Amino acid sequence: MYYLGVDVGSVSTDIVVLDQNMSVVEKLYLRTKGRPIKAIQEGFGMLKGKYKDEEIGAVGTTGSGRIIASYITGGDAVKNEITAHAVAALSFDKDVKTIIEIGGQDSKIIILRDGIVTDFAMNTVCAAGTGSFLDRQAERLAIPIEEFGDYALKSKVSLRIAGRCAVFAESDMIHKQQLGYNESDIIRGLCDALVRNYLSNVAKGKPIENKIFFQGGVAANIGMKKAFEEALNTEIYVPDHYNVMGAIGAAIIAKDTVKEKGHTSFKGFNISDKDFQSRSFECADCSNKCEVVGIYDGSNSVGAFGDRCGKWSAKKAV
Repeated sequence: MYYLGVDVGSVSTDIVVLDQNMSVVEKLYLRTKGRPIKAIQEGFGMLKGKYKDEEIGAVGTTGSGRIIASYITGGDAVKNEITAHAVAALSFDKDVKTIIEIGGQDSKIIILRDGIVTDFAMNTVCAAGTGSFLDRQAERLAIPIEEFGDYALKSKVSLRIAGRCAVFAESDMIHKQQLGYNESDIIRGLCDALVRNYLSNVAKGKPIENKIFFQGGVAANIGMKKAFEEALNTEIYVPDHYNVMGAIGAAIIAKDTVKEKGHTSFKGFNISDKDFQSRSFECADCSNKCEVVGIYDGSNSVGAFGDRCGKWSAKKAV
């Protein structure tokens, strides 16, 4: 028996397959490209020939597109990213007390005590330090993002880069380039600035204690890892499968959910061949005027979301 986890984010859609021991046997990283339904279908199409529908014991969804993913796949559990990342981290190490998670468009800090989430925070006003921002800077410097961290480690001096804002950070980098500074020093300075930004905004007032896990796609950047270690004066651990921890957590939660309800609602890998469409309208039944989105498989309603009162989402029809 296998368990599926689907994490639909704004930048990537991650899908994992876990075995009965909760070990990762398959993981897929797909670009969402603003089309979450297509990304999910692409992933399921890749898994279709490898696994049988009856071999899937549960499917869980998380991420900003978790509701859409649940409707399409027949999700047994729908959980927010905070819970999913915490569950995944604890499955690797019960002693984790702090999770630093930086993905494509957002960053989070999760505080755990005795295996329970006691506090968390997310970035709200600035994308500096996220994966998409680092991708853009790597592209502008004509350096492969995979080598970005290596450049930072070569530096002997950390330049002072403005890290409060993505726009100011980029402008400051350009200014330093025009002055002739070494690329490695600029990149190290950027990493240090982004860590300062994270600690003074996202993690402000949070008790950061060992053991600390660094999760999300940005954890692949060893320059960022080293910058966090120097700023916090402690070791930072990057777990195996750091870039799909949300999906792993969703799969684990789904397994526990199915254990309680006794059966899975998984719709099968054939969803990769269906023609799903989304339609939206403004509900005029009250002053809230909610923008409701309905998901359809042909003429059949699969689900709906966006309403505050539950009128449409409760009956999964629009």
